Amino acid sequence: MVGSVGNGLLDLGGREKVEPLPKEFDPEEIVDSLLHSESNIVGKEEDGTSRKIVLGRNVHTMCLEVKEPEADDEITGEREAYMAGVLARYRRSLIDRTKHHLGYPYNLDFDYGALIHLQHFSINNLGDPFIESNYGVHSRQFEVGVLDWFARLWELEKNEYWGYITNCGTEGNLHGILVGREVFPNGILYASKESHYSVFKAARMYRMECVKVATLVSGEIDCTDFRAKLVQNKEKPAIININIGTTVKGAVDDLDLVIQTLEENGFKDRFYIHCDGALFGLMMPFIKRAPKVTFKKPIGSVSVSGHKFVGCPVPCRRQITRLEHINALSSNVEYLASRDATIMGSRNGHAPIFLWYTLNRKGYQGFQKEVQKCLRNAHYLKNRLKEAGIGSMLNELSSTVVFERPKDEDFIRQWQLACEGNIAHVVVMPNVTIEKLDYFLRELLEKRSHWYQEGTISPPCLAAEIGEANCLCFSHKN
Repeated sequence: MVGSVGNGLLDLGGREKVEPLPKEFDPEEIVDSLLHSESNIVGKEEDGTSRKIVLGRNVHTMCLEVKEPEADDEITGEREAYMAGVLARYRRSLIDRTKHHLGYPYNLDFDYGALIHLQHFSINNLGDPFIESNYGVHSRQFEVGVLDWFARLWELEKNEYWGYITNCGTEGNLHGILVGREVFPNGILYASKESHYSVFKAARMYRMECVKVATLVSGEIDCTDFRAKLVQNKEKPAIININIGTTVKGAVDDLDLVIQTLEENGFKDRFYIHCDGALFGLMMPFIKRAPKVTFKKPIGSVSVSGHKFVGCPVPCRRQITRLEHINALSSNVEYLASRDATIMGSRNGHAPIFLWYTLNRKGYQGFQKEVQKCLRNAHYLKNRLKEAGIGSMLNELSSTVVFERPKDEDFIRQWQLACEGNIAHVVVMPNVTIEKLDYFLRELLEKRSHWYQEGTISPPCLAAEIGEANCLCFSHKN
């Protein structure tokens, strides 16, 4: 598996002639045909007009039909040729989509060509990583090596931790919150309103009482509101989700202040903290001025995605908790001749190998260099947006640049921007170069001049979303 960013296949400035995408892979062709279908009318506006599916949202884009082979396919080879053609066109679409990928936190700069020979094996790490099962085609030795690396990073001794590599990011949060509930069965889950949706999914799945906490304009948890809500529920223990980088604004919750708030309000030894470090959980240890996320503090679990900053080509997450907490979840499975405290059971055995390979290639110094590059490029984008008169925000410990939402849904889809209300964001990852940001900025500024008629129309006010100091609407520009 080879990342296509930076391989010279497409010119970032758009100077080379690029062959159009085939219709079955072209988002504009697909959506255009769907939007002209009566089945896509989903409701009515207040004036009675039809409200159709918004471009890029909730659209089942296409279906590549599976057909039965013809009797003479082995002789003619037509079916193989057809499938090869489909896959070649799909690869072209991936190259184009990778070229215009800015809104989601995936590091697309990787090369796992050295591991391609392992794809011939069905590698499954089912059950407990530390107890080998009867299924011998596994990669537990790689998985435990990766977990040991992260345990050292978060300052937890080998004989004091338990963890595993999950099948996705959500599973890490589901597991961390489940451990918290097992430690405190009657505990209340507290999470800031800007926490990832999987945290609230966990509350619904486990039927936990969940309290949403307000946030500051930066996106981090508001500990004044947190204190007020704790006091209302003093009789029940607290299970807290801490964000090491929120989904939209990249805000980092103040872990030390949260712990202080808990202890000052009668919750000492009556709380469990899960740290959702999806993206920034791996970046923060390499930022000198960043506060430490460490098990030397009274936290219960930490999880960090492998398909984000590390650049694993399959979704996964490293979930680590204290060994003392895991016995309540673990059970013997005779069928496996092992124990299991995971959520999914069967787990992708290739993911630990990808992670092990990258950790060995880059090491602490390699990740530190990439973190510094991301922060520099994020500041570059933020400064360029400000110079262009575009309201934007960049949190101190973040590489997520928040700015006004583009008015053109086609442009949003083209650059795969994540949007919420009046704001959008770009997540600057190791594969995002200055050249790519310049390319994006040129297109944005050209489009924006039409949207706001060369500055004669005010852009939306973003004071509520990013603060008055960052808003550049007509009311706050001066």
